[in-house]
Amino acid sequence: MRWPTKVWDRVGADQICNEDGDDVIDDIINFLMNSQRVLDWMALPNPIRLRLVWPITTNCWEQEGMVLLLDVGPTMHNFLPEVEKVCSMLIEKKLIYNKNDEVGVIVFGTEETKNELTEEVGGYQHVVVLRDIKVVDGDLIKAFQPLPRGTVSGDYLDAIVVGMDMLIKKYGETFKGKKRLCLITDALCPIKDPFEGTKEDQVSTIAIQMTAHGMRMESIIVRGGSNAEADKRIMDENDILLNVFPMKTSAKTVYVESATSLLGALRTRNISPVTIFRGDLEISAKLKIKVWVYKKTSEEKFPTLKKYSDKAPPTDKFSTHEVKVDYEYKSVEDPSKVVPPEQRIKGYRYGPQVVPISAEEWEAVKFKPEKGVKVLGFTDASNIMRHYYMKDVNFFIAEPGNARATLAVSALARAMKGMNKVAILRCVWRQNQGNVVLGILTPNVSDRGNIPDSFYFNVLPFTEDFREYHFPSFSNFPPSLQPSEQQQEAADNLVQMLDLAPPERQEALLPDFTPNPVLERFYRHLELKSKHPDAAVPPLDGTLKKITEPDPVLFSENKPKIDSFCRSFELKENPKLKKSNRRILRERPSLSDEGDGYGNVSDAQDVTSIESKPVIKVEKVGDLTPVQDFEALMSRRDSPHWVGKAIKEMRNKIFNLVEDSYEGDNYAKALEYLVALRKGCSLEQVCLSA
Repeated sequence: MRWPTKVWDRVGADQICNEDGDDVIDDIINFLMNSQRVLDWMALPNPIRLRLVWPITTNCWEQEGMVLLLDVGPTMHNFLPEVEKVCSMLIEKKLIYNKNDEVGVIVFGTEETKNELTEEVGGYQHVVVLRDIKVVDGDLIKAFQPLPRGTVSGDYLDAIVVGMDMLIKKYGETFKGKKRLCLITDALCPIKDPFEGTKEDQVSTIAIQMTAHGMRMESIIVRGGSNAEADKRIMDENDILLNVFPMKTSAKTVYVESATSLLGALRTRNISPVTIFRGDLEISAKLKIKVWVYKKTSEEKFPTLKKYSDKAPPTDKFSTHEVKVDYEYKSVEDPSKVVPPEQRIKGYRYGPQVVPISAEEWEAVKFKPEKGVKVLGFTDASNIMRHYYMKDVNFFIAEPGNARATLAVSALARAMKGMNKVAILRCVWRQNQGNVVLGILTPNVSDRGNIPDSFYFNVLPFTEDFREYHFPSFSNFPPSLQPSEQQQEAADNLVQMLDLAPPERQEALLPDFTPNPVLERFYRHLELKSKHPDAAVPPLDGTLKKITEPDPVLFSENKPKIDSFCRSFELKENPKLKKSNRRILRERPSLSDEGDGYGNVSDAQDVTSIESKPVIKVEKVGDLTPVQDFEALMSRRDSPHWVGKAIKEMRNKIFNLVEDSYEGDNYAKALEYLVALRKGCSLEQVCLSA
């Protein structure tokens, strides 16, 4: 956080003070730091005038102060390469989306000790502050490459206390942003016994202090195949202690078993939840519940790539390098004439013509429903198929602080859960939204006492949104084409082999822990290009390969099942059939548009072949270049009769060629004209017989 810049203008006073002689500078600065605004302060007691200018920065409440607590002890050495990757990815995303965030790094399990608490009060051994809390920059990524390899067992509670001390000393009570601790450990080493009380009491005291200082904590517990020889008693004790934090304070504990899960377990991008609706959930005219609606899931997209200009002088520190794009619309009749905005109007294709619709007409046509969320009725959950769900998932909660709304939501959710019912809702999130959303409300009954019940909302399709595809049933095939018992068993074994959730193991590729490999690779390459502009694109990382490619270890271990499946089915080469005349016509190129086939009438390239050609003032389909003349006439928009004229004249051309043909010498040319005619009619949605 940047502190206010002080510009003093003292008139007739040696120091700034109030009537009692007390120094008021600190009080003024504290007030301004808490207000977080740009102020012109001129109301101090005469003869003192003070002008304070608050620098323009991002909103303080959007800023995050974070401390990473990384276990580098001997039991974590196999996972440290993945820890380095996930921490580097965290910083890379913050440099893009949250460049004002501040991050500190603590490692524990090292031979040496380096932290302020050890110097001040003693203890807290084997905890090293690798980097103090600072604004994220490219140098921070170097701190993880590589992380030190510790040689002793680390105490994660000591690391948590040191991290809390850093946050308290850095921000105090005035920081309005978010304060977060992130612990990554395998929790296989015992923690020290406290001087007073039990370990549970010690953890509860730490959790209470976290709540008092507005801190949150994420604990990522790494449990892989290397933990087989670990002391189960110590593991269970640490699990119990770490699970105290979620019950006592704002904390979350997750367990991962693979490098892929570790890569997605740490929340690398901080997205503040924003409501899309605040209002009444209307069950009837006399029964309404105050609710807030948030997005539960939303597709993560690439960061916006902006146009960049290198024409600005290198010495100009204030240049934005922004590229501004202006568009000009020119007349078809006179290409040199620019059409001003007041003379332009939107048009919509309707068959061969363009129907102009003014902004006033479009505004009058728009459907403008009233804002609100209404229950239309209830139905059995089995009536709503999973494949009906569309778009993102929303989250309904009772209005915060409203006890009656919380009780009503809980009662409704538990009643629906007990009866296996879902609600059908009509939703208009904003006033004059322009469309109505029909969706399903599914109860989400909480199994934790400190989390209230809620609902999930999924959008349902309308009739126009359905895409029906009918396929013949296998039961209609003759017995010779039905699988035998041996074939069915081989197929069952293959499916079971590829089960992502085998017994006694964590499910692979869990959505909560599986990052998007395309985005991950993009961020890593962006960080590489920032340091080495000429660097080539590196190969896909091994951890990301496990997301995009089959597991080679799994396939090698189950090779007998795969071979059995292959032996159970006879594979024959499908012979190539002789092309029919229709396929020959479809694949034959047009001389006027080489490379575009007869069958690709809906392809975007075909659209541009007619619409993007320069407009030529052609009045009829001539004898020299009839195909080009036909396309030129079809592309004219100054009058709707040109389309009909072009089709009629091209059709007459084809008839004349066929009638005048001798032993089929004109058939090839007639076929070319027919392809062009069919293509044009398909684009203009005109029937050939018209």
